[in-house]
Amino acid sequence: MLRDGRDPARPSGAEPSRVENVIRSHGCPPRPLRPAGDPASPGRSCSSGPASPARPLPGHPERAGKGPRWSRGTGSACLRPQPRPSRLPGPALPPPLPVPGRGAGTRPRNRHRPPRPAPRTGSAPPNPAHLALPIGGRRLRPAAGGADWRSAAALGQGAAMAARRGLSLLLPPLPLLPLLPLLLLLLLPPLPLLAAPRAGAGDAGQEAAVRALARRLLGPRAAAVALSVEAALAAGGPDTYRLRSPPGAAVAVAVTGSSGVAAAAGLYRYLRDFCGCHLSWSGAQLRLPDPLPRLRAEIRASAPGRYRYYQNACTQSYSYVWWDWARWEREIDWMALSGINLALAFVGQEVAWQRVYRSLGLNQSEIDAYFTGPAFLAWNRMGNLHGWAGPLPPAWHLKQLYLQYRIVERMRSLGMITVLPAFAGHVPQGVLRVFPRVNATRLGGWSHFDCTYSCTYLLDPEDPMFQVIGTLFLKELIKEFGTDHIYSADTFNEMTPLSSDPAYLSRVSNAVFRSMMGADPEALWLMQGWLFQHQPDFWQPAQVRALLRGVPLGRMIVLDLFAESKPVYQWTESFYGQPFIWCMLHNFGGNHGLFGTVEAINHGPFAARCFPNSTMVGTGLVPEGIEQNDMVYELMNELGWRQEPLDLPSWVTRYAERRYGAPNAAAASAWRLLLRSVYNCTGVCVNHNRSPLVRRPSLHMDTELWYNASDVYEAWRLLLSAGTELGSSPTFRYDLADVTRQAAQQLVSDYYLSIRQAFQSHALPELLTAGGVLVYDLLPELDSLLSSHSLFLLGRWLESARAMATSDQEAEQYELNARNQVTLWGPSGNILDYANKQLGGLVLDYYGVRWSLFVSALVESLNSGSPFHQDQFNQAVFQVERGFVYNKKRYPAVPAGDTLEISRKLFLKYYPSALRRSRAGPA
Repeated sequence: MLRDGRDPARPSGAEPSRVENVIRSHGCPPRPLRPAGDPASPGRSCSSGPASPARPLPGHPERAGKGPRWSRGTGSACLRPQPRPSRLPGPALPPPLPVPGRGAGTRPRNRHRPPRPAPRTGSAPPNPAHLALPIGGRRLRPAAGGADWRSAAALGQGAAMAARRGLSLLLPPLPLLPLLPLLLLLLLPPLPLLAAPRAGAGDAGQEAAVRALARRLLGPRAAAVALSVEAALAAGGPDTYRLRSPPGAAVAVAVTGSSGVAAAAGLYRYLRDFCGCHLSWSGAQLRLPDPLPRLRAEIRASAPGRYRYYQNACTQSYSYVWWDWARWEREIDWMALSGINLALAFVGQEVAWQRVYRSLGLNQSEIDAYFTGPAFLAWNRMGNLHGWAGPLPPAWHLKQLYLQYRIVERMRSLGMITVLPAFAGHVPQGVLRVFPRVNATRLGGWSHFDCTYSCTYLLDPEDPMFQVIGTLFLKELIKEFGTDHIYSADTFNEMTPLSSDPAYLSRVSNAVFRSMMGADPEALWLMQGWLFQHQPDFWQPAQVRALLRGVPLGRMIVLDLFAESKPVYQWTESFYGQPFIWCMLHNFGGNHGLFGTVEAINHGPFAARCFPNSTMVGTGLVPEGIEQNDMVYELMNELGWRQEPLDLPSWVTRYAERRYGAPNAAAASAWRLLLRSVYNCTGVCVNHNRSPLVRRPSLHMDTELWYNASDVYEAWRLLLSAGTELGSSPTFRYDLADVTRQAAQQLVSDYYLSIRQAFQSHALPELLTAGGVLVYDLLPELDSLLSSHSLFLLGRWLESARAMATSDQEAEQYELNARNQVTLWGPSGNILDYANKQLGGLVLDYYGVRWSLFVSALVESLNSGSPFHQDQFNQAVFQVERGFVYNKKRYPAVPAGDTLEISRKLFLKYYPSALRRSRAGPA
């Protein structure tokens, strides 16, 4: 390389390659590319060192690069990793882990959006014209200059500028008229909450945020509670809160927390234990005593671990996908009151990805072909899918951008640490067109998807574009949303790596981490540990250790994602020294169904802390879908602040009283029955509803239960008997609907067994009787029950999807996304019924129609004497399933009917025979 940066091997006047331009634009002269094994062209880099030879990946001859294989030098100055910290001795927890909720003097740097940084010395500033896109005959560009984002005057301007900049980078060349509604939004005064969060929010800012939360929760009664935040209360340790009643004060209780989250958790402790209140996804019971009770003695509590984590990457699609700000605000309030201080902030990341891809040279059609539809973005982000149910409309990006502003501002104002996404190595196919010499390999298909929508390209960890793309993306995110220095990336989610060689796996994790460090030297990697238990044959100790130790000790936190059933820390020596969070996964696909492993979660976290050389740093909630089984999550949140296990029967009795706002012996007995049965699965338990009700019918369906079915029937009877006293409670009505639904699900299994037995015995009358009751009575009655409660409505799910749209075309696309996810999950039933739900409208028009077709096929088989062919039935029923996805029928989003009366009607009709069957033998 000549002194002026020219490559002597390139002929005079030859154009530099695109990869060289990209690297140079980010502050580093390019390295020459050479065919592997060419001794005449030694590899060079910005730093001294030998060139690395090309390494073909074993077992995968298919490679994305075209022409001869190219190898590159070891690195470049702009991509050179930061010096590694010295290895930490033993299992001691390292200091780089940030402590949540500290005051302004100790909060992490760059916590919120920083001012626009000046160009670094020696690097060319980014050219706004390079990123601008033509819209309506003119070019919109990012505003140049350096407005101080932290000043009050700049906040409103910043939001408007972000909108203009976001629009310029999100929209392809289109006629102006269809974009008029979006452009009009830019002319409106910016909403204060859409502005960038202010930097340095310390104790006073968190105190104001938690007081605002109390007002939203309690209204005028919040004045009787004094709330304050003092970071010194924790004395450098985990979150702490203190409750006391000041003598002679006008307030009943004073709550002080070391952070906003700790103060909110202390407030909920007071409301729960002294006022008999309850808050959950299904409703709130906030009948406060008057006057509020005073405390006899001061109460002080500290969390046993540093973190209480929340969210699963899949939850973003199964539950949050259609949420507006009002729903997010309620969720963040619940998170704070539950003491959660570490959570994903993944909304709107496609805005940053689109900017990065456009700056690299991809065209809009290539980007559109990569992004999935909204309901499947979780798996696009993890490299499992591309293109399915897409593309993403421009308006989607803009709305998600504004939503993310509000989410991160509110979380941080309460002292929560937000986890941003990072680059895991997956790239769109368009990258291969722009950089034909890039070293990328196509992964295999994922979960019954072929390469039409799967088989993502994975960059080689030593390819320089890995660092370029990863650092570009994270810098863009930090510029937009600020950072708390923790980032999430999952390279091998349910996908087998290209090689089991420990050296390769270590290079991959090191490349991911270095790309984080390139944007944020204080970066900490939060990784889901699902892959280790999902593919145990591949992830042997040597492979796990290599992947984890590719990152310096203390710079990664592993989520032991399924610790209540399949803990990984036990066979990996506490993740070989990396800190981990003991997590309860609990739910798959957002399925409905009563389920819990209460004994495992009551003792598991404490056992993990006592494990030899334990590196556990907290507990976590990581369900794939939420808004189900409130009791399990209330229990887990309380255990996050406990130093020892709970007495579960006593705890659940108090839980029932708080949840309904009054003591009731029948309701308490019902909950104790549920606790010992349906909520106490032991061993390896997977809460993935496989009831015949929600599965495609066949003659080989699983009806086995982990509990005594009669306990659910008896709990149903007890709750109905409490209806006279508790019927006005919204949470009681929800629980009655849920327990009745569970009982009906068991009844479906009973009738299925009768249908199968009758068919196999060639007993046509019995087949007609059992099939007729199931199809024409039980399923319609269940659908009627679910339609009587707002949280069990298909229309609520579909209408929330349509509400995100800005046009009829978008509304149809979003509704198709929502329908497909809960049914076919793919174009041809690729993951059929994985995300099944029991919703009013879905039971009758989807599950009910399938069962009707199944019974008819069995009857026809007996009448004609021909055998029943499952393959032929599957082809026929697929047309029914696909027809439901596309039928455009609108479903009510408002409940109809009285839940108590419908439940009572079902009980009188089915309870006697159900109890007899359950007592005759296991289901």
